[in-house]
Amino acid sequence: MIYGVILAGGRGERFWPLSRMQRPKQLLKLISEKTMLQETIDRVLPLIPMERIVVVTSEDMTPLILNEIKSMKAENILAEPFGRDTCLAIGLAAEHIKKADPDGVMVVLSADHIIKPPEKLLDIIKVGAQVAADEDKLITIGINPTRPETAYGYIKLAEMYKAFEGIPVYEVDSFTEKPKTAVAQQYYYGRKHLWNSGMFIWSVSSVLTAINQCQPNMASQLDEYAVKIGTDEETVARRELYEGCNPISIDFAVLENAENVLAIRGDIVWDDVGSWNALERYKSKDINNNVVIGGAIIADSFETTVY
Repeated sequence: MIYGVILAGGRGERFWPLSRMQRPKQLLKLISEKTMLQETIDRVLPLIPMERIVVVTSEDMTPLILNEIKSMKAENILAEPFGRDTCLAIGLAAEHIKKADPDGVMVVLSADHIIKPPEKLLDIIKVGAQVAADEDKLITIGINPTRPETAYGYIKLAEMYKAFEGIPVYEVDSFTEKPKTAVAQQYYYGRKHLWNSGMFIWSVSSVLTAINQCQPNMASQLDEYAVKIGTDEETVARRELYEGCNPISIDFAVLENAENVLAIRGDIVWDDVGSWNALERYKSKDINNNVVIGGAIIADSFETTVY
């Protein structure tokens, strides 16, 4: 079965003062009348039922999410005692899913992305899940660049692996993290690179095997923790797990080192809502290039975002 894993642990500091401790970015209504987290959940609900959606977040954000997302059950939230970046968060979710379904396939999403149309994302997930279930592959979803962006990572494509239902799947040559402007321009005009969206598809067994091969210390810690899942010792064991691991992203920890990585070219509109600048790309502007969200009246302002 397919499981959705939503990473929702960030603070969104670049959206201060709107994003605060008691109202993090994931729980803000930045693009629509729904919070970013609710948008992410709704996006995959036609394919993945609520009981198979897991949110990985911080301990102090857990009650905020439960209060905001009424359909979310506490057992579907994995609370991190403190942040250790995406590799451990994904490993944690994989161990819990494996406990319930050793053959499970997990789709990793972020809680702060804009994706349109959602139907195309579901088509990509279906193809990725099919490959992940049948083959020992780690699949990343890449996005066609629309500008030479320096804030995103890039995936350099190699040969086409195969196409499924018209969706091309490629072997991966290499990853580059947040290039300088000149390099980003080369990538953009060369058309051989995709943005690394931070969305992934793989079986729980494949990703845990990859973590074991590339990050043996973390894998050992995860193995010790997995034995305690569902017991009275789970909470203490999770804190010990996080204390015993260094922070590292899944990209640096696994994807840049593994040999079984594939990329799906995502023909979708995608954006990482990382700062106020992202809103300017999706909200209408007045004649002075101002973006106004809400009932504000502004005068003598130019290229300003008002919320």
